[in-house]
Amino acid sequence: MFQRKIYDKLLEWKAESNGRNALLIEGARRVGKSTVAEDFARREYKSYILIDFSKASKEVKELFDDISDLDYVFLRLQLIYRTDLYERNSLIIFDEVQLCPKARQAIKHLVKDYRYDYIETGSLISIQKNIKDILIPSEERRICMFPMDFEEFLWAIGDTTTSRLLTDVLERRISVGDAVNRRLMRDFRLYMLVGGMPQAIVSYLETNNFRKVDEVKRDILNLYEDDFRRIDASGRMSMLFDAIPAQLNTNASRYQVSSVLSGERAETVLELIADMVDSRTVQIAYHANDPNVGLANAKDIRRFKLFLADTGLLTTLIFKDKNFTENIIYEKLLSDKLSVNLGYVYENVVAQILTANGHSLYYYTFLNEKTKHNYEIDFLLSKKNKICPLEVKSSGYNTHKSLDAFSEKFSDRILDKYLVYTKDLKKDGDILMMPVYMLPFLK
Repeated sequence: MFQRKIYDKLLEWKAESNGRNALLIEGARRVGKSTVAEDFARREYKSYILIDFSKASKEVKELFDDISDLDYVFLRLQLIYRTDLYERNSLIIFDEVQLCPKARQAIKHLVKDYRYDYIETGSLISIQKNIKDILIPSEERRICMFPMDFEEFLWAIGDTTTSRLLTDVLERRISVGDAVNRRLMRDFRLYMLVGGMPQAIVSYLETNNFRKVDEVKRDILNLYEDDFRRIDASGRMSMLFDAIPAQLNTNASRYQVSSVLSGERAETVLELIADMVDSRTVQIAYHANDPNVGLANAKDIRRFKLFLADTGLLTTLIFKDKNFTENIIYEKLLSDKLSVNLGYVYENVVAQILTANGHSLYYYTFLNEKTKHNYEIDFLLSKKNKICPLEVKSSGYNTHKSLDAFSEKFSDRILDKYLVYTKDLKKDGDILMMPVYMLPFLK
């Protein structure tokens, strides 16, 4: 069991709700939802029952067909799971709740009964596909769980001091020095390779073997592919997912749907894209046609980019159809010799960091009328009543032509400007140039 930041959110929910609503933890498969829910139950309650609907008996599932007598329901659950429940000091976990819609519907009445607390876990896409003929409970608070971030990864490998250092130096805007920067970039590149899926990190810690880690990630990708095929038997969703690395590699201003699905356009697959986003396996960045405060009002739903929710999975997906020995990313990234045409791996990890920190993803492309050159701002952040452009470099290059051109065009809309790269923290005029490992700690 790794230390996860979401645990604090569970504590907040328990204190604030005081049994008045249930908590739904949704997220991609294998991010650790069930594990953290059970750990929370074990540590914060006198007893708990975990009902895993992926393997629960017919007898258990049928209990939720008729909940008119909750005394009987609770009595049966205690007998089946051989666990005593204590009023206001026990938690019942509905794991993979999407597989038993009636149990989710029962939340309304279970919460009203007020005897016990309830946590549900599941994938949002599956939950949404299994709501026919049931009443969605309003007594339900939702939180999203993401893959482990860089700070959680550091905790997992036994480093509990670096995050405090980075928080301090970023707040004070001071450099860490070349030697420390090299060490931290090495750790961050390791994180990019292993990724934030708990099973992959366990494999790394136990074997210290990238081949074994890659096998775990391939299993997870295969699991996602199976889920996609159950949702979309035509296979189009799987094709859109598998093509993400190639699409990022083209450095185009949008995901070119027609190059993946012949004869299709973005507007014809919007529902499939929405399902992929709901699965939490991908992140979507929309083009902001008018980059200003309130970016959601300027997004172009037909012009977007897709990123994998976990960069570790991306490094495997790129070479998924080849043998591990052909995956040059492990060697190149670990030795800091990643080629320019694989620089989108850094762009993906920045998208992952921003999403985990609560940012919706937007980008902007434009033509400079003076130079007739096309520029792109990789990400736009909304802050106070202004916007903050962010440019990503997969190297230590100090040039920031896109930021400069964007600043000239929208100077009155900008609060802060960021260049994320691989060198030490420094200021270049009004641009904060920070190593990528500091981005998770940016406030």
